Amino acid sequence: MNRQSVQEKLLRLCHELGKPEYRLAILGEGNTSAAIDGKTFFIKASGAELHKLRTDQLVRVRFERILRMLDREFDQVQTRETLLAARVNPKSLKPSVETLFHAWLLNQEGVKFVGHTHPVHINTILCSGRATEFAERRLFPDQVVYCGPKSLLVRYVDPGAKLATAIQRRWKEFVTDNGYTPRIILIVNHGLIAVGSTPEAVLAATLTAAKAAEIFIGACALGGPVFMDPKEVARIHSRLDEQYRQGQIKL
Repeated sequence: MNRQSVQEKLLRLCHELGKPEYRLAILGEGNTSAAIDGKTFFIKASGAELHKLRTDQLVRVRFERILRMLDREFDQVQTRETLLAARVNPKSLKPSVETLFHAWLLNQEGVKFVGHTHPVHINTILCSGRATEFAERRLFPDQVVYCGPKSLLVRYVDPGAKLATAIQRRWKEFVTDNGYTPRIILIVNHGLIAVGSTPEAVLAATLTAAKAAEIFIGACALGGPVFMDPKEVARIHSRLDEQYRQGQIKL
């Protein structure tokens, strides 16, 4: 996929995630990214609005300079300087402060696009005492198909290098414990990150997770959610017809 194609796909994803009716992000909330090649990727500019993002608000940055931040302590000034120095075009806008976790995730197997949003219903749960329950259980089959059997839950830490380090650690623990990579990362008191090999996979995971959150909240109001049996979740996850559906959007 050439650079222009990646840019166009990412821009469409931004506009979808930013649609007001989805209630996933308002004002400058959220950020997205996409791998261009082994050396560079696009990241949303800091403070830009997803639903009306312009081409010039997607900043091309170098993986190497960003990933160096995982190996050392950076204060706010050093972080800003590193983000600016990582730009391929020094005249482009400042990359999002969360560029580091995007860079790390885009280097994981099967991840070419990343979408980070703050969905209202997701954050309602993540700001409650039921975040772990929502992350680890499933309510309906399509939640398994598009979001995976479980979501990765990360406790709140300061956005930037600390958050990227926490995601890196918890991701590795998740893979070791479950034998597969997560499609959804839930950050307590913060929001959601969806990953995939295509923008369609990221959008499907995000919208399905937001739907599941709304159902979860409604079920809590009606006496408590009735979750799917873990054996049924595992069966759906391994079904050939569901794998075919996943393949249609290249999850």
